[in-house]
Amino acid sequence: MVNGVGAWRTRHSAAQMKEFARCGRWRGRTVRDFLEERCASEPDGPILVEPGRTLSYSELYGEAAALAASMQASGLGSGDVVSFQLPNWHEAFVVDVAASLLGAVSNPIVPIYRDSEVRHILADSRSRVFFIPRSFRNFDYPGMMDRLRPDLPALRDVVIVRDSAASQSNFSDLIERGRRLPLTPAARDANAVRLLMYTSGTTGPAKGVLHSDNTLMAEIDGIVDYWNITPRDVVLTPSPVTHITGYLFGMQLAVVSGMPTVFMERWNADEAIDLIEDHGVTLTVSATPFLQELVCKAEERRCSLPTLRLFACGGAPVPPELIHRAYQTLERCIACRIYGSTEAGPITLGVTDRSDESLAADTDGRIVGHEVRIVDPVTRSPVAFGEEGEITARGPNLFLGYTDEKETAASFSSDGFFHSGDLGRLFDGDYLLVTGRKKDLIIRGGENLSPKEIEDCLYTHPAVADVAVVGMPSERMGEAVCAFVVLRAGASLSIEESTVFLSGAGLAKQKSPERLEFVDELPRTAAGKVRKDVLRIEIARRLQGKFS
Repeated sequence: MVNGVGAWRTRHSAAQMKEFARCGRWRGRTVRDFLEERCASEPDGPILVEPGRTLSYSELYGEAAALAASMQASGLGSGDVVSFQLPNWHEAFVVDVAASLLGAVSNPIVPIYRDSEVRHILADSRSRVFFIPRSFRNFDYPGMMDRLRPDLPALRDVVIVRDSAASQSNFSDLIERGRRLPLTPAARDANAVRLLMYTSGTTGPAKGVLHSDNTLMAEIDGIVDYWNITPRDVVLTPSPVTHITGYLFGMQLAVVSGMPTVFMERWNADEAIDLIEDHGVTLTVSATPFLQELVCKAEERRCSLPTLRLFACGGAPVPPELIHRAYQTLERCIACRIYGSTEAGPITLGVTDRSDESLAADTDGRIVGHEVRIVDPVTRSPVAFGEEGEITARGPNLFLGYTDEKETAASFSSDGFFHSGDLGRLFDGDYLLVTGRKKDLIIRGGENLSPKEIEDCLYTHPAVADVAVVGMPSERMGEAVCAFVVLRAGASLSIEESTVFLSGAGLAKQKSPERLEFVDELPRTAAGKVRKDVLRIEIARRLQGKFS
C-alpha cells in the first residue's frame, strides 16, 4: 500500500509497476483504447446482442460518450465513483464505458442486493451517481433508494433505467441531453483505479476490490491466448455483468477480442439453447447450476449444440460427474472447471482439448498468468508439492488492494502473495485442485474433514439433485457433518442409506453425515456459490437448545 491512485492507497510501488510494464504484462492500454480502435476499423460490427436489439461498436461508443458528456456537465469527473445495479442490459455496458471516458471508477452492484448491502457499498465507495432499474424481478429499486438517500450524503443523483420515477433522473433523458453537449475525455491512465467491485460478503461486510485497466487487461490477455479467442467466437453471458465473471467475460473480453456478446437477462436453459443455436455461440463462462440445467435440457431436447466449444464453470464446486455428463451430451464442447475470485480474476482456465476430460473433471484446470504457492493455513509456510494447504497467488493480474488498507495488509504476504482463504493442492506440474474453504473445514473430534469430498460422492447418488455439506454443533465431537440435500423428483434418502453409499465409495465412516436436511434449493450468491454461512446458521438455529 505504497502508491496513491485516486481516493485509495494501493499496494504497488512505482518500481513494481515499472517492472510489470517492462516485461509486457501491463500494456498501458485501456478498454477505451480498444473500443475506439474497433469503432475506427469496423464501426457497424456487432458488440452486443440482447432481445430486440443488436448494438454496434459505434452505437455503444456513441451512447457512452453522450452519457459521459451529460455526467461531466453535472460535475462528475476523474476519480468519482459511478455505481450501477442493473441486469444484463446494454445500458450496463454503456454506463461502464461512460465511466472509462470520464476517468471515473466503475462500481457494478449485483441486482439481488437489497438495502443493507447497497447502503454499505454506496457509503464505503462514496458513490456520486447510481443507475438502477425501475423494477426487476418485482423489486422496487427507487423505493429502496428513497429509504437509503438520507444515509448517503456523497450520492448526488439516482438515475432510473428503462422507466421513470418522480424523485429520480431518467437514463434516456441523460443520453439525449448529452448528445447536444461537448465531452472532454479524461487523460488515459491504465494505472488508475478503473473498477471497484465488492466481494459477496459471506464472511462479514463486503470488501471493496480495486482494479485498474492494467490488472484487468493482464487477465484478458491470458484468457484470449489460452482459449485462442478470435472475433469469430461468440460468447453467451448469463452471469450478471455486475459480478466479476460477467464483467470480465461478458463485457471486457468482448471489447478486447472483437467477438460479440449475447446477453441473457436471467437464466433459462431452454432460452440458452435457442440463443446458442440462433447466434452460433461458441463459448460461455457461467455458474455450476447453469451447466447442470443446460445438460439436462439438451438431453431432453436431443440436441448436442455443435457450435459450443467451451463451457467453463466457476463460482461454485463442480462435481466431476457433471463434467463427464457434459462431455457425453455436448458434441464438441470442452466442459471444464475454472477457479478465481474478484481479487485475482481466473487463476486457472480449465483445459483446452477434449482429450483432457479427466483433468477437466478432476481438477480446476491449468494455472494461467499467475504464480501459485500452497502454504500451511496456520504457519503460512510452503507445503510439499501435492499436499493440501491454502492457495496463494502472485502476479500482475492481482487487484490493487481493498478500499480498507488494513484488509489489504492482512491479505498479502511480505513477498506479494495474496492469501485466498481457499484450500487446494497442486499436481501434474501446473494444475490446481480446489478442495474447499478454510472456514468450511469441518473439525470433528480434532480431525479435519473436507466437505467437497463428501459432496462429490453424494452428488453421484441417484436420489441427489444437489447437495452442500457443512459443520454443525456437536456436544461430543465439537462439530459433526450435516448435509443439506435437494432430492430428485420422487426420490428419498435416509441417513442409513447415505452412510452405506459413502462407505461403499470408500469414504471413512467419520465423513458420513450425522444429519440430513432436505431443502427445495440451496441458497446461492449471484455467482452461483452456495452460501454455506447461511446453512451453518440455519442448522445451528434448528439445533438451538439441544445442547443447552
